[in-house]
Amino acid sequence: MQVFNVQGMTCGHCVKAVTRAVQAQDAAAQVEVDLAGKQVRVQSAMAVEQILTAIRDEGYQAEVA
Repeated sequence: MQVFNVQGMTCGHCVKAVTRAVQAQDAAAQVEVDLAGKQVRVQSAMAVEQILTAIRDEGYQAEVA
């Protein structure tokens, strides 16, 4: 499980956008979003940089926690 700090998530739409962005790259990825804690946990075979790029491409600031 990889954990990322993601800034800019404020609502359910943000949760869906981040989840879809990651799963578009890896349909089998498990994505857990902690909106209050501003963290995203991802279980995926993708490299960390790929996940960061997917989240950033949605317009969010993301870094490895």
